[in-house]
Amino acid sequence: MKAKLLASTVFLAASVSLSAQKSATITVHADQGKEIIPKEIYGQFAEHLGSCIYGGLWVGENSDIPNIKGYRTDVFNALKDLAVPVLRWPGGCFADEYHWMDGIGPKENRPKMVNNNWGGTIEDNSFGTHEFLNLCEMLGCEPYVSGNVGSGTVEELAKWVEYMTSDGDSPMANLRRKNGRDKAWKVKYLGVGNESWGCGGSMRPEYYADLYRRYSTYCRNYDGNRLFKIASGASDYDYNWTDVLMNRVGHRMDGLSLHYYTVTGWSGSKTSATQFNKDDYYWTMGKCLEVEDVLKKHCAIMDKYDKNKKIALLLDEWGTWWDEEPGTVRGHLYQQNTLRDAFVASLSLDVFHKYTDRLKMANIAQIVNVLQSMILTKDKEMVLTPTYYVFKMYKVHQDATYLPIELNCEKINVRDNRTVPIVSATASKDKNGVIHISLSNVNADEAQEITVNLGDTKAKKAVGEILTSAKLTDYNSFENPNIVKPAPFKEVKINKGTMKVKLPAKSIVTLELQ
Repeated sequence: MKAKLLASTVFLAASVSLSAQKSATITVHADQGKEIIPKEIYGQFAEHLGSCIYGGLWVGENSDIPNIKGYRTDVFNALKDLAVPVLRWPGGCFADEYHWMDGIGPKENRPKMVNNNWGGTIEDNSFGTHEFLNLCEMLGCEPYVSGNVGSGTVEELAKWVEYMTSDGDSPMANLRRKNGRDKAWKVKYLGVGNESWGCGGSMRPEYYADLYRRYSTYCRNYDGNRLFKIASGASDYDYNWTDVLMNRVGHRMDGLSLHYYTVTGWSGSKTSATQFNKDDYYWTMGKCLEVEDVLKKHCAIMDKYDKNKKIALLLDEWGTWWDEEPGTVRGHLYQQNTLRDAFVASLSLDVFHKYTDRLKMANIAQIVNVLQSMILTKDKEMVLTPTYYVFKMYKVHQDATYLPIELNCEKINVRDNRTVPIVSATASKDKNGVIHISLSNVNADEAQEITVNLGDTKAKKAVGEILTSAKLTDYNSFENPNIVKPAPFKEVKINKGTMKVKLPAKSIVTLELQ
């Protein structure tokens, strides 16, 4: 009871604080941009988990669901429109139990397998190496392949690399040709294991560091394909793991991964994706923003060993993790996606943009039907989530120059001693010199009058889109797929280098200056 009273008191104080502040100021330094926001910050993740692959991305050529060579037509078109830059596969925890040779050759000859990590589902391996890499080619995105270190062998991973990337007269290249693909694929990103501290083998960092050195040695570059080798990195607050790998592996790796989830905890209920109050909402904002402190600390450790920032940090799993939707299969991690999740996406991306001198990729978990997904499917139906729309609104920032900003706004104290600014923002300039600004009003109840100082920018007007809804708990369902959807935004005026924006409560806006 005391805990409940304390939480209520904190939330009441936050509400009073919010009602007293309705304005914010932002200064955009359009002449100080240096770092490029890599398009890979907008990466996606597809694991053999629940209906992410089967029923989400893949239905097979003989399905009565409209498809393009086995890939769902509606999902494929939605992802094409999103300009997906990189796609990570086959896991996740699944990666360290996946044996790639089970997923090649005639589909009728491929052995079935039990997905031990996620619900004990029986998979038929009809979606394998060819299906994944061909999908990436069709989408125009880079493949990121996670190799099996936990239960696999050095030989197995070495042969997979050869199978995918060798154009020579070699055994694995000839096997690929026999299976219908003459020319090798270009595969840039290779993960050497996944979560090796946990589901990928329960290893100590010292042991994994030596194992990485061994495995990566035999992952060779073939015929002009250069692998970007990624070591299995830490879970959120495990700074020792990063320190050990930077010390013992160093420049033998091109990148080091990191995982961070906005989750209430790893035991018991993670709470509902759709049933929550404003106190829960503000807590979620505080938890997702804590990724900035986590990034700072991991980057500081990496700087100690790599001052020139040659080794990239890759946040290759992030997003919200709630309880599975009632009535869905246990272990399939199917969750709905509300306006609250959209804010986690926008605030997180705003943070990522600030650290791209070291952070070179981020992969939200996951692309379809799992956790904080872009898309939900059910039989022949498909729905786009609020998070999808944030990624679509933010795609203007891909490969643009990050513009430093100064933001002054009210902050509130939320549960678990976290502080949340009620306005979040980011800005960039694309290769044509066009400036885009994204703004989020975290305040659940009140509009914000935002003054944006543009300096010498010659813009005379701004056009944009807004994402909002009547309630924070609103989501898009198969019955009502357009509850949370972008709309044109016009509440903005520019006069002599100053932009005035009236941002409604709980809304996200992306503006293009003209």
